[in-house]
Amino acid sequence: MMNEKETISLVTSYVGKLLRTRFGKGPESVSAFLCERCLVLHLRNFMGPVEKFLLTQEEEKAFRYTRELLMESLLPELKAFLQEHTGLDVSEFYYDWGVHNASGVIVGMFNAAPGAPEEYPGKEEVHEQVVKVTAAIQKVPEHIDSWWVTPRMLAVFRQGITVLLEKEMVELGYTEVLKATKRRLEKRMLEQDANAGAILNKTLTDLYADWDFDRDRSVVIYIFQE
Repeated sequence: MMNEKETISLVTSYVGKLLRTRFGKGPESVSAFLCERCLVLHLRNFMGPVEKFLLTQEEEKAFRYTRELLMESLLPELKAFLQEHTGLDVSEFYYDWGVHNASGVIVGMFNAAPGAPEEYPGKEEVHEQVVKVTAAIQKVPEHIDSWWVTPRMLAVFRQGITVLLEKEMVELGYTEVLKATKRRLEKRMLEQDANAGAILNKTLTDLYADWDFDRDRSVVIYIFQE
């Protein structure tokens, strides 16, 4: 049985090679963070020449669509690897890209039921602000929780947030349009209106968000300065 350090080393090596194979260029670095509820992979300087060109031409839609296709084919392979080689049972993946700094995260949520909710200073206020933003864009979440993955990385999980119009858009095949719109709006509002950094007395460096419309769930990752 591998210890956590060995598991992280194996995972980062594999993910770097997998991304390089599928995208033609791997990230400059892959950092893996493991906690009871999830595995978070933080990718830095991950953007190829073609993707850079798309973004200089203001073609973010094409950039995200291309990555979406590649990630959909890549994640089942990653899930199988984690299960076989590390024993980590990932039930669902979330991912997002920081276009401004060529970064990204891949979040794997575990099947195992979480233990008692983690309490930390400012948690209630963080939840209040996230709920307020979620309600303004969609509706009040049926469930919200958050936990520290590391001392500088906070994960926020929401369930039961999709409204009828969004469900209809997904049914009609407009998932990517919906995600792009929600990312642009929600990330801006989470940064400006639900200022977790101010609540927690930390400086925000990155914010990532993704949704699983089939499960009606969402994960937000806040990354703060050291």
